[in-house]
Amino acid sequence: MNAPPIRKSKQRIVSLAPSVTSILCEIGARHLLVGVSKWCRDVANVDGLPQLGDCWHLNSVEEILALQPTLVVGSVPYKQETVAKLLEKPVNFLAMNPRTLADVYADIQLLGDIAKRDAAAVRLIDKMRTEFSNIQKQSRRLQRPVRVYCEAWPHPRISSPPWVAELVEICGGQMVVRAGEKVSDEVVAAANPEAIVLAWAAVGEKSKPEKSYQLAAWRDVAAIRDRRVVVIPDELLNTPGPPLLLGARRLLDAIHGNRSSAHKKQSPLGKR
Repeated sequence: MNAPPIRKSKQRIVSLAPSVTSILCEIGARHLLVGVSKWCRDVANVDGLPQLGDCWHLNSVEEILALQPTLVVGSVPYKQETVAKLLEKPVNFLAMNPRTLADVYADIQLLGDIAKRDAAAVRLIDKMRTEFSNIQKQSRRLQRPVRVYCEAWPHPRISSPPWVAELVEICGGQMVVRAGEKVSDEVVAAANPEAIVLAWAAVGEKSKPEKSYQLAAWRDVAAIRDRRVVVIPDELLNTPGPPLLLGARRLLDAIHGNRSSAHKKQSPLGKR
């Protein structure tokens, strides 16, 4: 992915993606931010910065232009109408589209280059790789991979993105459905996951495990029988950047059945 041409004067970046904001802040480039999306406060300290919309809902392109950005960075997927409004204006726009952990590392390197924080970007990548390697070593105590279903959205039902599937494997699990795709209740039931992780986009820690327990099609699924439906804050799994460090730890706890830090919710069926 190549960055668009930008002026040589000091960067003024508007970030419409929490992943971008979290990366820039982590590599010491927060001072380049002149505006962020309203969701960025969940993953980074953005106090004092104007909070705007995102690539789906943007109140006004003019409020972005008023910040005189040299670069606006968003992410895929985005609403075409929203981005079209931006592209009509004389502003550089870059859309990140990571799918795998390798893509996440490439995005960190790209943002490091844009912010002239290359060395810090390399350190962040090394930190993430080391942490994931350490987690993988811990997970090897499992005799076999745990069958896991991670969900990013319930209606329509969408499995978590590919980088989450990679983290599941790192944590000693096996994603039982294709990552980042629409799936049916029946497909999930047939896969019979032993653990279900809910990280619904844009709801924080408010995913509803009771919906899983009440689903007739899932009544005989191992995770339902064993009351292993776990909620992880969506920003920890759905933000392809530094938040994945904590997200991976929470995922490890979920797969290993650690109730204290995985915030496992009790099944209503357990109260019958």
